[in-house]
Amino acid sequence: MSFTTLYDVQQLLKRFGTFVHLGKRLWDIELMFIEVKRLYKDGLIDKKTFISAQLVLKREHRKEEEKDRSK
Repeated sequence: MSFTTLYDVQQLLKRFGTFVHLGKRLWDIELMFIEVKRLYKDGLIDKKTFISAQLVLKREHRKEEEKDRSK
C-alpha cells in the first residue's frame, strides 16, 4: 500500500482504531509518526507500508515547519 497524502496515513491509523487530533497540525503529524512506528514495531504493518507512510509524514512535517517559519 502506498500513500500520497496525510489523509491516506490517517485512514491507515483509523483501521487500527487510532484517531489523532491534538488541535495543531504539526503536533498531529508528530503523533502519527509515533503511532505508525508503533504499528511497524508490533508487526501490524509491513516495511513497505511503514516507509511509505513515514515519507508522507516527513513531507507534511517539513511543509508545516516552513509555514511556521514564514509567519
